[in-house]
Amino acid sequence: MAVRAVRGAVQLERDDPQHMDERVGELLTTVLERNDLTQDDLISIWFTATPDLRSDFPAAAARRIGITDVPLICAQELDIEGAMPRVVRVLAHIESDRPRPEVAHVYLGAAAALRKDIAQ
Repeated sequence: MAVRAVRGAVQLERDDPQHMDERVGELLTTVLERNDLTQDDLISIWFTATPDLRSDFPAAAARRIGITDVPLICAQELDIEGAMPRVVRVLAHIESDRPRPEVAHVYLGAAAALRKDIAQ
């Protein structure tokens, strides 16, 4: 079993705790589904949020969907002029037998524009 990293992102429509919970939960669920992962395959997850998102921690959404025994951490994205607003990004370290090129990175909605080269 190899250690792999899977990336993803989602853009929120507004800075609201319930909306963040729903969208980040959808992102994490999609990452798990597209990579045929269970929670036991997760090693750790890094979350970043753009500076305009202040209503809640993105990691709280992971806890609410049952990811309770995986180390999680949140950080703030760099405040770069012209960057896409209201974006939560994830970097999940996983155990998987998938070859690196077959890892499915997940960019939902408008966030797909962030990485057209790897978004699936």
